[in-house]
Amino acid sequence: MELRVALAAGALLGLAACASSSGPKPADLPVLKQPREVRLLWSARVGTAGSFVFSPALVGDGVVVAARDGAVRRLDAADGKERWHAELDVQLSAGAGADSRTVAVATEEGDVLALDAETGKLRWRARVSSEVLASPRVAGSLVLVRSADSRIFAFDAEDGKRRWVYQRASAPLMVRTPAGLSVLQGSVYAGFSGGKLVALGLANGGVRWEATVALPKGATELERVTDVVGDPAVVGREVCAASFQGRIACFDVQNGNQIWARDMSTVTGASVDARYAFVSDDRGAVHALDRSSGRSLWKQDRLANRQLSLPLPLGAEVVAGDLEGYVHVLARETGEFSARASTDGSPVRAAPLRLPEGFLVQTQGGGLYALAL
Repeated sequence: MELRVALAAGALLGLAACASSSGPKPADLPVLKQPREVRLLWSARVGTAGSFVFSPALVGDGVVVAARDGAVRRLDAADGKERWHAELDVQLSAGAGADSRTVAVATEEGDVLALDAETGKLRWRARVSSEVLASPRVAGSLVLVRSADSRIFAFDAEDGKRRWVYQRASAPLMVRTPAGLSVLQGSVYAGFSGGKLVALGLANGGVRWEATVALPKGATELERVTDVVGDPAVVGREVCAASFQGRIACFDVQNGNQIWARDMSTVTGASVDARYAFVSDDRGAVHALDRSSGRSLWKQDRLANRQLSLPLPLGAEVVAGDLEGYVHVLARETGEFSARASTDGSPVRAAPLRLPEGFLVQTQGGGLYALAL
């Protein structure tokens, strides 16, 4: 996976969106013996993503999707039929965040736009201090937006008035990949450069605790880049986060005390289910770890250099997309391949989204595919 330095937004460190002739060759697809059938429930087209990552959002029985060209759509999760379609006068840089009343999107210029979740009509606009690479979150009557300069803004979901801002110093080099936030039971969890994870009060943005996922190591600035990436994964009394050139670690949500940590490097973060934590590392291997201890359960390394998305646990299976638009299905207990599906051939950067029936994949080329096993 290739690295480059981007000058915008404080010299962010970027990860190339696709393989190049000078980079490592993606592994050949493994031959599957008696693969399970992956059913296509429905498909649709949205605008392309460009160099950004667009994640779909589930709202009740609907799905909200956005694209680079400013198009925002709400579709039925069951059959993909369009409920409404909004064409905004901006270019978007991240997927939509939504609840039953509000849909929020944002741009690389720092514009935040809120739409009515039932009609798609524009409700308000606001501004943050830098470009937005991660989908906003709508929670507790607030729209939460993470900007690339290490700030979190909270806006009133009804009128767009700023309620609070949390900020911290940005590192000179940062991984240019979506690093968002998660909300659970009145707390906001977010990771930052330098390997830090913070818990904030949702109501006022006050710091509840700060913990260290990983410490920077190395002699050069590039070697010392240790950013927490993706959205922290929160389940029950634990929050888990992973970093680039660092570790995956899980903490107690009440006080931030570390439960366990494992050395690992990723650009997509970690996901969890009732028993396991899952990581796609930056070399293309998928890892399953015991959520209570961090003990390694299995490692699937036959997808090397295929630039995998964050894995999505789905009961007895785990699914992840790759740079050629394939969706790989692994057995949760062993990591063995059980199925594979193709999409439109463009990269799957965003994590698959669980649906009431199956799961949804959004590709960089603008394809939406609702699949089921």
